[in-house]
Amino acid sequence: MRDVTHDVPAPHRRTFLKYTGALGAAAAVSASLSACSSGPESTNETGGGDDENPTLTAVIGYGNDGSWDPTQTASAFCMAANHHIYEGLLDTDPISREPYAALATEVPKDPDSTSWKFALRAGATFHDGKPVTADDVVFVFERILDPDTQTLAKGFFASWLKEVRKIDARNVELVLKFPFPDGLARLTLAKIMPKHVFSEPGGWDEAIKGLAIGSGPYRQTAHHPKSNTTFEAFAGYNGPRKPAFRKMNWLTIVDAAPRVAKISGSSAGAQIADNIPYANIGQLESGGLTVAGGAGMNNLFLMFNTKHKPFDDVRVRQALHYAIDTDKMVEVALKGRGKPASSFLDESNPSYRRAKTVYAYDPDKAKALLKAAGVKGLSIEILAVNVSWIVDCLPTIKSSWDAIGVRTTLSPQETTAVFTKMDQKQDYQVVAAASNPNQFGLDADLIMHYNYGPENLWMQYTRWAGNSVAKALFRDMDRATREPDAGKKKTMVQDYIDVVAEQAVLYPVVHNELMTAWNPKRLSGIRPQPYPGINLLQAKWA
Repeated sequence: MRDVTHDVPAPHRRTFLKYTGALGAAAAVSASLSACSSGPESTNETGGGDDENPTLTAVIGYGNDGSWDPTQTASAFCMAANHHIYEGLLDTDPISREPYAALATEVPKDPDSTSWKFALRAGATFHDGKPVTADDVVFVFERILDPDTQTLAKGFFASWLKEVRKIDARNVELVLKFPFPDGLARLTLAKIMPKHVFSEPGGWDEAIKGLAIGSGPYRQTAHHPKSNTTFEAFAGYNGPRKPAFRKMNWLTIVDAAPRVAKISGSSAGAQIADNIPYANIGQLESGGLTVAGGAGMNNLFLMFNTKHKPFDDVRVRQALHYAIDTDKMVEVALKGRGKPASSFLDESNPSYRRAKTVYAYDPDKAKALLKAAGVKGLSIEILAVNVSWIVDCLPTIKSSWDAIGVRTTLSPQETTAVFTKMDQKQDYQVVAAASNPNQFGLDADLIMHYNYGPENLWMQYTRWAGNSVAKALFRDMDRATREPDAGKKKTMVQDYIDVVAEQAVLYPVVHNELMTAWNPKRLSGIRPQPYPGINLLQAKWA
């Protein structure tokens, strides 16, 4: 079953699908890569190179055929790769998400200032040998902030960042609309790209298709959509995360069985794989692999069409959440690797507080709410993405809803089909899908705006943005963004999450772990992520 990631608002679903990689394979990449793109390269080899520094082979359980444009992509594969190819002014630790100086020489000492000045690292060059300059920084941020250009990254910056100014060839200033210390960690989402490449006609289209030229420790050497992407250490890199592997070959294998097989046994063709199914953990551990997970925002959520009665009634939405036996779902479908949602945020999030409305399993309360809403004889078709672990969870939802007298039909489909139906404004009742905004960051303001907002695509799908409760919620969210006091802001976020929990328009059912497996005899320094993909910037051969 195909596993995919999800995106934040964009004006058109066609664009949304392209950015997330849910449409088919990208077209041929740029001329500089086309000569390498006739077929897979070394997809069945662990090695190549010398014995001391062979090729690292990784298996990624997500497609490599989504957008590679760092200002647009939400593709798990492409985002993970871009962290190795590109740099931000600041980048963040993949686990703690603490910012560190990447292209910039230092982290601003006053995060509460409305002016952040950055000097670029002396001698920093792009993979084509051209120097990184302030013009490249301004070029990227102007695209992100351009009111006439809709980028995914705009949603992470436009609310608080006013402009980016060139001081001289190696110095820039970021001017903020108000103090926003959380913005420092978000700078990793603004990867600095060469203006001389991507400002050319069609340059951004080439970025979407797979052209990747950055200043990071690894340069892309070949890209074969739906097969693999290769990298090699960039000899000109002089930054803080030195490349440990001479070459890397990342395979995209979205089907679980061949992905597990590629890392299993004495003839394993890879040293590391992400998106490991829970059912295979024991098998891989008995074969000598380390399997570890990270708990975060990865979740199964339900999204209701509030223009389709009776889902305009909050009592009906609540009833269907109360009816789900989430403990059974965690035990049976997730093999204990998850928790029932007790807030929109997962329990490890720094801003977590147990919501005032928690949907503990209570079928009697569910029945009472349906009765109070005057609903009986309800039939529901659940339109679901066919992500493997989501499909494993669906039978629990069906049996739970059947048990309270709601006749339930499961309709898992390719993600493209699910979202195309909604994009075309076709009628639907309930969608079950997966999401993990942690790939963009940990701060609650980012996570909640990823899902909720007056122009948010998810809210367009729910047909809820015009509701009076929604309008008040969006105002509260904007006030929390601008609140300078960190303690007050945290409380404001927690308070409006209580509204989100009560309304249950788009709300998680369970949060689950994501598992990574690797060969500890070959690799060290691996840190499993609570979001899709891998990060090898601090890994090395064992």
